[in-house]
Amino acid sequence: MNSLWTWPEPPPSRRRTIGQVLFPAAFLLFLVRAVIDGYSGQYAGWVGTVVLVVVVLYSVTYMASLRFGLCSSPLVRVLYVAIATVFPVVLGILLEAEDLTYLTFAIVSALALLPAGIGLAYGLCGTAAMLIATAAETGRPDFDSGVIMLVLTISIFTARAFFRKSDELELARDEIRTLAVAEERVRVARDLHDVLGHSLTTITLKAGLARRILESSPDVERALAEVHDVERLSRQALTEIRATVSGYRKMSLPAEIATAKAALLAAGIDADLPQAVDDVPGELREPFGYVLREAVTNVIRHSGASRCEIRLGESWIEVVDNGRGRSADGDHDGNGLAGLRERLAKVDGRLTAAQRGEGGFMVRADVTT
Repeated sequence: MNSLWTWPEPPPSRRRTIGQVLFPAAFLLFLVRAVIDGYSGQYAGWVGTVVLVVVVLYSVTYMASLRFGLCSSPLVRVLYVAIATVFPVVLGILLEAEDLTYLTFAIVSALALLPAGIGLAYGLCGTAAMLIATAAETGRPDFDSGVIMLVLTISIFTARAFFRKSDELELARDEIRTLAVAEERVRVARDLHDVLGHSLTTITLKAGLARRILESSPDVERALAEVHDVERLSRQALTEIRATVSGYRKMSLPAEIATAKAALLAAGIDADLPQAVDDVPGELREPFGYVLREAVTNVIRHSGASRCEIRLGESWIEVVDNGRGRSADGDHDGNGLAGLRERLAKVDGRLTAAQRGEGGFMVRADVTT
């Protein structure tokens, strides 16, 4: 009901604005009849000229109201309708009472510019005024013209509601597109954090290990092996970044377990990992892979642990270490774990990240089955 008394908003697109002007403008051809009547010889010679001027001014006011009215203030809109009302009244005085039928153009302006309830009331009042005037002049109301005005009023009133819903739908689509872009940006940022955080941590450890080998021993072959691993990991990171941006990257839980083992060993952390993932449902392997990657990255970067255990079940995964627990510089409450919570929420999962009573830190993901 509130929409009946709400001032209409400007249309959201240029296409709608042009349509609202050009289509109703075609009906101005009906005003030619008033000019013909004015020059028919039934009236004084000056009447035809005045009628022509009135018709031109009426047409200009009508077109201006449709083109610029919706972008105007409420006061200007009311003035548009008031001025448009004067011209058919003048035509009715100069010619015949039935020419009040030309109020239809003012009714269109009222229904387009004013609140729907006021526009509807204006149309009904205009129809009633025409019936009263024709009854006073001829002794019989012109019901034929009255029906036309009434049908026009109701039709435009209904069409306005349709256009309003169409505008709301267009705005909703724009909002959906905006949200989709924002969601894609969040996805890319989250995935890049997961990829770069883990890959760069492992590359740094491998490069540092190769440097220490070269500095402390003549074992060039082992150092070269670590350098080759750095090269391989760099290529893999580039591939994953490209896949992330294009949206085609697929997480592999077995591959993450193997990568986690290599990264932990390179960091000098004793690793206890599961040997198989056969018990984990296919739809949970991707989110569990992300949990494993983020948790192991945090163990390597922040925990100072000497041992890390990864336990895996059908609907849960747990990563625990014996390090110093939550640290001031850790990512325990940052983007990494926040991204994991978002991923797990999509599969009805829950993430727990907390210090252990016996020391160390635990990250656990549980999914309701």
